Amino acid sequence: MVYLWTKSLHLLFVVAWMATVFYLPRILVNLAEAGDVAPVRERLQLMGKRLYGFGHNMFGIAFALGLLLWLGHKGWPATFPDVVAGGAWMHAKLGLVTLLLVYFIACGRMLKRSMAGGPLPTSRKLRWFNELPVFALLAIIYLVLAKPF
Repeated sequence: MVYLWTKSLHLLFVVAWMATVFYLPRILVNLAEAGDVAPVRERLQLMGKRLYGFGHNMFGIAFALGLLLWLGHKGWPATFPDVVAGGAWMHAKLGLVTLLLVYFIACGRMLKRSMAGGPLPTSRKLRWFNELPVFALLAIIYLVLAKPF
């Protein structure tokens, strides 16, 4: 029962984090298209700043719960099964999660640069950039469900 609740909470916080991973680049697109309209830029920058902080919190909690799911069997073998035994799929999944985290941090840096008056890429480039996490998430879902190796 503890394992299932831990897994459920992990998925809840992963979904919350992924919402920020998908939405923060959209805020950047809107910022790039806002031009010199100060009230719009300020509102979008405030939204982005709050979303970025929220995303960091969601990632931290998802990470802690994921670590417990991954390594919990070492401390509490009766409560947490060894879900990764012999599976290299977990290494691939963690590599993709790391890439998503780097992506998220890159979005945060673009936001901070914008808040400091620096330039953003064009809205067209940001729209393409916005699509990248979809492919990483699809690969992660496949790895978790299929455990192909």
